[in-house]
Amino acid sequence: MKHHCGIFGIHNHPDAARLTYFGLYALLHRGQEGAGIASFDGKQMHEHRGMGLVPDIFTEEHLSHLLKGHAAIGHTRYSSAGQSQIRNALPFVVTYKDQDIAISHNGNLTNAEELRAELEDSGAISQTTTNSELIVHLIVRSLASHTIEEAIVEACKRIKGAYSLVILVNDTLIAVRDPYGFHPLSLGRMGTATVIASETCAFDLLEAEFIRSLEPGEMVTIQGARLNSRFLDFDRNTTPVRQCIFELVYFARPDSIIFGEDVYQCRKRMGAEIAREAPASADFVMPFPDSGVYSAVGFAHESGLPYEHAMIRNHYVGRTFIQPSQGMRDFGVRVKINPVRSMIKGKRICIVDDSIVRGTTIRTRVQKLRELGAAEIHFRVSCPPVKFPCFYGINFSSKGELIAANYTEQEIGRFLGLDSLHYLSTEGILRSVSNPDAYCLACFTGDYPVPNEISNKLWLERKRMSLSFLALRIPRLYR
Repeated sequence: MKHHCGIFGIHNHPDAARLTYFGLYALLHRGQEGAGIASFDGKQMHEHRGMGLVPDIFTEEHLSHLLKGHAAIGHTRYSSAGQSQIRNALPFVVTYKDQDIAISHNGNLTNAEELRAELEDSGAISQTTTNSELIVHLIVRSLASHTIEEAIVEACKRIKGAYSLVILVNDTLIAVRDPYGFHPLSLGRMGTATVIASETCAFDLLEAEFIRSLEPGEMVTIQGARLNSRFLDFDRNTTPVRQCIFELVYFARPDSIIFGEDVYQCRKRMGAEIAREAPASADFVMPFPDSGVYSAVGFAHESGLPYEHAMIRNHYVGRTFIQPSQGMRDFGVRVKINPVRSMIKGKRICIVDDSIVRGTTIRTRVQKLRELGAAEIHFRVSCPPVKFPCFYGINFSSKGELIAANYTEQEIGRFLGLDSLHYLSTEGILRSVSNPDAYCLACFTGDYPVPNEISNKLWLERKRMSLSFLALRIPRLYR
C-alpha cells in the first residue's frame, strides 16, 4: 500500500530551504520514491529534485545552492499518478513571462486523462505524466487576464478529485485545499515566518506553532507580512466535506493533528471499538509493528488483556538490500520483522493491525507463528474491509488487488491461517472520530464523492476482473 505525498512550504525565513529539508524529513512516511525543493531568492527560482529518500537526495552542496531563497516549497513523493521517474519528481517548476512558478501536489485528479487530451489537442507539450503539470498548464492559461490568485481559482474550476497544493510564484506562497478536503493541510507560524505542511509533525520538528488546518476549498496567499484567505469558487452548501479516513487509520504519523483529530487517540479508539465488537479469548494482544501499534494499545486497554511485542521490527532496514538466494523464501518480509520465540509457543495470540489489503505479507507472518508453536491465532482489524479502489491519492488502484473485494471474511481467515478474523464495522470506525459526517469511506463502501469519472474507471475495472481471471485466483487463495 503506497502512501499519499507530503508537501511543505515556508515563507519569509532566511534559511527557508534548509527548513524545508527538515520539514520533508518529518514527512518521509508519506512518500519515499523521490523528493525535491524549490526556493526563490528575490530574483530567480532554484531547484533540486531526485529519486530516493530525502537525506540521500540533498547534500550540503545542494542546500547551499538553494539557501539563497527566503521562500521555499518541497515535496516527498509516492506515485499515485505518473510513473516513478526523476522527471516526475516534484516540485514542478516553470517560467512564464516574468514569473517563476513551482508547484507541489498531494492527491489525484479524477479527470486528468480528459484534461491532458484537451491540452494536447490545443498544442500543449507535456514534460511529465503528473497531475501537477496539468494544474500548471491550466493556471498559466489564465494568467494573461487574471492575477495569480484568480488564475488558480480558474484552474481549480476545471480540475476534479483530490488536491492539496503548495505553489510558489516568485516570492508569493499559496496553499490550496480541494473543496472536499480529501487530504490534510495545515498552517503554522515560526517567528515571522509562515509555514504550510501536510501534517503538524513537521511543525514539531521545527518548533513551529500550529495555527490551524486549512478549510476544505480554502486558498491562503502569503506575501511579505500579508496573509490573505479566500475560498475557491464552489457551492459550500452542497459540497460535502469528505476527508480521507485512511489518513487516520494508516497514513498520518500518530504524533500529528489532522482534520482536527489527534491521530494517536483516534487509533486507540479504533482498537477499543473492535475490542467491544469482537473480543478475543487470548493470552495477550500484540501488533504487527509499526502500523498496528496504537490500535493494539486501544484493544488491550479495552479488553483487559496484556499488551506484548512478540514481533520486533528491524528499524535499520533501508528500501534496498542485497537480494538473497532463491532458497531464502520470504526474505523481504523476515528482514523487516522477526518474532520473539519465547513469547509464542503454546500461546493464544490476538494480533491487532490497522488493515488488510492484499493479505500476502500477513499470511507469511501467521505461518511463521504457527511454525513456532502458537496454539491459537486471532486477528482483529481496526478498520472495515477495503473492498473498493481509491482514485483520490491512495494506491488502491485495482479491485483485483484487494482481497476483501473478492472473498468473505471467513474465506480470508482460512487463507491467512487464522482461528478467527474480524474487521471493525463502518459504524465502529465512525464512532472513533469527532465528526463522522466529514469522511470519505469510498474504499469501504464504494460511495465515491466525485462520481462521474469514477464510474467509468470502475466499469473498466469490472471488465478487467472477468470470471476467467477470478478462476485463476481462487485456486491460489486456498492452495
